[in-house]
Amino acid sequence: MLTSKNPIDFRCSCAITSSLDILGDRWILVIIKQMLIEDVETFKDFLESPEAIATNVLTKRLKLLEEIGLITKSRRPGNNKTNYYHLTKEGLELTPVIVDLAIWSHDNLRTLNPTIGDYEELEHIKSNKAAYCQKLIKNYQEKLTPQ
Repeated sequence: MLTSKNPIDFRCSCAITSSLDILGDRWILVIIKQMLIEDVETFKDFLESPEAIATNVLTKRLKLLEEIGLITKSRRPGNNKTNYYHLTKEGLELTPVIVDLAIWSHDNLRTLNPTIGDYEELEHIKSNKAAYCQKLIKNYQEKLTPQ
């Protein structure tokens, strides 16, 4: 459960609307997807991604994600210049949302965006979404564990 201070003005008491007050921003889930799937973890990594998020927008979204407890910011020992961003347990719990959005987009948006990639593994992912989500989470957590 997120327990940080509340920087969000929630519109109402509806759970779906409340989640959209945070996740409905056009960049929030992109940032989480990049961290989870694309191994993006520094400000520079985000800026170099094909999504082309503006510097000021990225700064605000990373700060918000940290304030509400979906990501953490840290520095690696011996590197005092670079901030590293990582998903928290609550951030990782968005994995099924990311996977479901990918499947929905693949199945329904191709006519609107014909450049959407055709991922061969998507049928396998659809057949066992839970296992795929667990694999993504495990891979992410292993990446953060010092060897």
